[in-house]
Amino acid sequence: MWYWGGGVHWWGWLLGALVMIAFWGTLIWVVWYFVTAGAHRLDGGRLQDDRLDKADPKRILDERLARGEIDAEEYRKLRDLIG
Repeated sequence: MWYWGGGVHWWGWLLGALVMIAFWGTLIWVVWYFVTAGAHRLDGGRLQDDRLDKADPKRILDERLARGEIDAEEYRKLRDLIG
């Protein structure tokens, strides 16, 4: 009368949980990848991030000189130090 056999054992539950975590992790990664793909652009045949352009030391140095944070002498010293 009562059915006692053939149920899912602990490893079945564990496998199901791992598959669910892998599924949602992959789905979240795919969405993240395509959302952040807009922040990248092709430049000269290579993928370049816009944030890398902003962190260019010579550009930062030029901006500091333009804002008046440093004088021409300090600018030349720093530019020579950067190379």
